[in-house]
Order: sequence, then C-alpha cells, then structure tokens
Amino acid sequence: MKPLNLIALLLFLGGVVWTFTRSDRAVREIQDYYFASMAPFLKSGSAMETQARKFLDETRHSKELEVELDTTRKELGKLQIIESRFRGLEAENETLRHALNFKKATHFVVVPAQVIRRHPTTWWQTVDIDAGEDKGIGTQLAVLSNDGLVGKIDRPDKGRSSVILLTDEKCQVSARVEGSPEVGILSGQRGHFVGNPLLRLKFLSTEASLHQGQRVFTTGRGGIFQPNILLGTVESVEKGALDSEALVRPSVNFADLGTVFVVLSADPNRP
Repeated sequence: MKPLNLIALLLFLGGVVWTFTRSDRAVREIQDYYFASMAPFLKSGSAMETQARKFLDETRHSKELEVELDTTRKELGKLQIIESRFRGLEAENETLRHALNFKKATHFVVVPAQVIRRHPTTWWQTVDIDAGEDKGIGTQLAVLSNDGLVGKIDRPDKGRSSVILLTDEKCQVSARVEGSPEVGILSGQRGHFVGNPLLRLKFLSTEASLHQGQRVFTTGRGGIFQPNILLGTVESVEKGALDSEALVRPSVNFADLGTVFVVLSADPNRP
C-alpha cells in the first residue's frame, strides 16, 4: 500500500475511534454538524437528479413529437398530390365542357384537337395538333378556339397536323371592322414578343374613323376562312397618306393554347 493511502486510512480510523470515544451528546453534535454540512450537497444532488429526469422525459417527448411530425409531413405530401391530381382533372373536365359547348353552339362541322407541340423559336408562328388526315383534315382549313380564329392548317399528316397561327405575318385574313364600312387585310407582325403580339389591319381608307374596342371579324372572302369569325379588337389607328392601318389585339390567347377546333365545313343543319 502506498504511504499516502496508509496515512489516509489511519486518519479515518483515528477519527472513527475518536468519535465513538466521545459522549452521546458530542456524537450527536458531530452528526448534526455533518448533516448540516452535507445538506446543501444533498439538495443540489436531488435537484440535479430531478433536472436530469426532466431532461430525459423531454428528450423522449421530443422524439415522439419528431415521429409524429414526420408522419404528418408524409400525410400532407399525400394530400398535396391528391389535390394536384384533382385540380388537373377539374381543369381537364372544364376544357372538355367548353369543347362540348363550342361544338353545340358553332355553325360549323369541327374536329376538336389538342395542341401537342410548340417550339420556342416559332412560338408565334406554328403549333402542332393531335389530329390529321385520318380525321378528314386537309390543308388550308380554318382552326378556331372558343375565343376566335387561331390560324389555318399548314401541313396535315397522319395523326397530327401543323397549324400556321394568325400571329404569323404569312397568315393573311380578309377582315372587317364592326360598325364601320372599313375592310382590310389582317396579319401578324414580324419579330419576337414578350406577351401576345398585336396584329396589323392594313389597307384601310385614309379617313378610317375607328375607336378602341371595336371588334374585327372575318369577311369570308378568299374561300379559306368562313365569315363572321372573331379576330380581335381595335387598339389604335395609324393614318397615312395613301391608307390607314389599325393595330388589333387578338381575341385568342396565343400564349396559352390548349383545345382547338378544325373547321371541316359549314354545318348544313344549322341556319
């Protein structure tokens, strides 16, 4: 045994012997002094034990909450997926409802189709639709939407067709302005546009008296586009020395084309 340990043991034994050789009163005083000295440490230890138990309880509770939170997040994700699918079906049903109403209301025999392709470089020139020669679609047929004229069939194929849009400068339409004698040629403009591009109605009279908001319709001349199809509304008029031109805002939202209708012929059963 090391000397220091031996000395400590001898001191402890000496203290014990000294304590028991004292009177009962002295022993009680020593005990009282000892417990009084140890009381703060015992209280502190008890408080630390309580805090430790509380901490452990909170830790277990936190883990349970974390599990519940993770479960809730998973359930919320499932609900969001279901809601997204529901909204998609709702939008699809609304589109089909509009298409059915259009077919019932129009004076033409039409084939409904969906826009399936748009190229960024030809965004305002052409689109591809999912209907072609197998549905009786041929070249130069008018293409409509619920809001008016979209364009005409450019290249029909089996199961799909290419449509040249009204916003393309190569798509020219004989047009008239409602409430006036003015007749001209409507076409798109060359260039790139941020929003829906405006159309140009050319070859109006020099004295053209038009105002913003007047509607523009097809005349039916040329044999491609049937008469009285809505094209847009007048935005402004630019008068020149020989003729006037009007800027026309198209009635169709060409930035968001979905369902369109290819006109096969006029409906003989409608007035």
